[in-house]
Amino acid sequence: MKTKIKTIDITAKEWVDKVNGNSYFSARITINYCLKDEITYHIPFEYGYEDHYKYVALEKLVKEGLLLEGTEKYIYNLREMNIITRFTKHENCLKRDVIKWGIEN
Repeated sequence: MKTKIKTIDITAKEWVDKVNGNSYFSARITINYCLKDEITYHIPFEYGYEDHYKYVALEKLVKEGLLLEGTEKYIYNLREMNIITRFTKHENCLKRDVIKWGIEN
C-alpha cells in the first residue's frame, strides 16, 4: 500500500570540521508526523553544506517511491502537491551527535 503524504518533516544536524573547513550532516525524515501512518527514514552522516540536506532527503523519498522523480530538484513542487513541508537544521553540533542522529534506533 502506498502512503499518502500529508506532511514531510526533515530535521538535520550539522557538524563543521574546522581544521579542514568541511561541513557534514545527518538527517531524519518523518512522513505524516503524529498520524497513524507515520514513517521515519534516516540519512547517515555525509558531506554537505547549506541546504544540501534537503535535496538528499527528498532524493531518499524518491528512491523509496514516495515522491515522483524530479521532486527532489524542485522543492516548491511539494507546495503544489499540498504537502506540508518543514525543514529544520541544527548547526554547530558535535560530530558524535551528528553521527548518532543518522543511525536508526
